[in-house]
Amino acid sequence: MGQYFEIHPVNPQARLIKQAVDIINNGGVIAYPTDSSYALGCHLGDKGALEKLRRIRRIDEKHNLTLVCRDLSEIATYAKIENTDYRMLKSLTPGPYTFILNATHEVPRRLMHPKRRTIGIRVVDHPVVQALLDELGQPLMSCTLVMPGEELPVTDAEDVRDVLENQVDLIIDGGHCGFEPTTVIRLNEGVPQLRRQGKGKDHGLELD
Repeated sequence: MGQYFEIHPVNPQARLIKQAVDIINNGGVIAYPTDSSYALGCHLGDKGALEKLRRIRRIDEKHNLTLVCRDLSEIATYAKIENTDYRMLKSLTPGPYTFILNATHEVPRRLMHPKRRTIGIRVVDHPVVQALLDELGQPLMSCTLVMPGEELPVTDAEDVRDVLENQVDLIIDGGHCGFEPTTVIRLNEGVPQLRRQGKGKDHGLELD
């Protein structure tokens, strides 16, 4: 049975944040709040945790996973950013967007799309997430918490508890989240492409 932490959504308790990061560093998979919906996360270097996350979501290696980063400078370590892309990233982060970019050599190959060598990148506008990343010192491997067979993500920690208490190592209750996933924009093919319309505005991009 996974642990359950109630963490304040505006002023996260440092003690609980440290305990949560200890769980991540020890191979745990966590469910946590974001600025769009709840998500699943694990250590980016832990193969076993990644496989567990994929089993929970029932997704294969072709599903684009996301690195949740602290800021733009951290993004540049893990993704190749053109000058034109940088302007868009700067204007839309932090926020409810996921950007698909070409991965750098810092990204383990098992996290990339197997053919395109791409990775999702995200900067979340949520104090709990920022506190987790500051304590962790690196990005969090993540994906939206959409249960198999469902179309919408989970929005409330108690709902997460009902369905995942015996599958994840930690559930962070950071209050109610929205029910929309992130807006996904592909930036690895020269021209920005809207891949999924979510909570973030489309900024005039047509759905590809």
